[in-house]
Amino acid sequence: MKQNIAFASAGMTIAACLYTPKLPNGRTLILGHPGSATKEQSPALYARKLCEQGFHVLTFDAAHQGASGGEPRGLEDPAQRVEDFKAALSWLRTRPDLAPERIGVLGICASGGYVIQAAAGDRRIGAVATVAAVDVGRQIRVGADGQQDPAALDALLASAAQARSEAARHGEIGAFPIFPADEAAARAGGEHVFEGWHYYCTPRGDHPRAAKTLTWDSIDRMATFDAFRFIGMIAPRPLLMITAERAVTAWMTHEAFDQAKQPKRLHTIEGATHVDLYDQKRPLEEAVSVISDFFTRWL
Repeated sequence: MKQNIAFASAGMTIAACLYTPKLPNGRTLILGHPGSATKEQSPALYARKLCEQGFHVLTFDAAHQGASGGEPRGLEDPAQRVEDFKAALSWLRTRPDLAPERIGVLGICASGGYVIQAAAGDRRIGAVATVAAVDVGRQIRVGADGQQDPAALDALLASAAQARSEAARHGEIGAFPIFPADEAAARAGGEHVFEGWHYYCTPRGDHPRAAKTLTWDSIDRMATFDAFRFIGMIAPRPLLMITAERAVTAWMTHEAFDQAKQPKRLHTIEGATHVDLYDQKRPLEEAVSVISDFFTRWL
């Protein structure tokens, strides 16, 4: 059963869904979406399958995005995204039907970085899992593959600074497109760019509330964020990190995993890419199986 609910995060109303299993196993997961996505996209696929395994699952739209509150629209604020997870946890702990000591977090893509930061500072989180984890700070600073020309960051920060100055004069911050304009431009950007475009901008995964632009003041907020800086503070709580063999972002998971302390587990899905983990049947089912076993053991 899926129930639409809402909770407060830093004074904003967060739109969420709570999936309730027919045969509860006593464990609850908070599941976060990739950057610019919504709870109706990849989180819904994971939530339904994990619910079938007996987990209560809470999914939500980040503040400033999807059906959640917050102005300006399309702001990607890492500090607020981390706060959203903590607020979701606080709301769950008010539920008398859910065991407060058996709540874990699961993050996909950008949320894979946010859950690490959230768990490092919030001891109420019992266990942590990530799927295709991305640190948005590293992505802005060095690119998804870690090979970005340093001049690109300088240009982004200059544009963000100019947009902030213009907003002070005109009262509205500008925004930049996240995805290429069409298929040809997406293919020209390489496999990872095309994959993202194909998921978010075609019927494969498009959703009317998914962000196609981000505000310029998202850039400097992301550029100075380090999702993995305190990953060692998660221990002795357990950590699972799932990546894909062909994911251009796999280096981020490997870097984070090397910094983490025991107990920890790294699982690589063979033959899959980063975006395959969002919705493709075989990678998704393998990921769900590993996640289910992990949380069943540790929560």
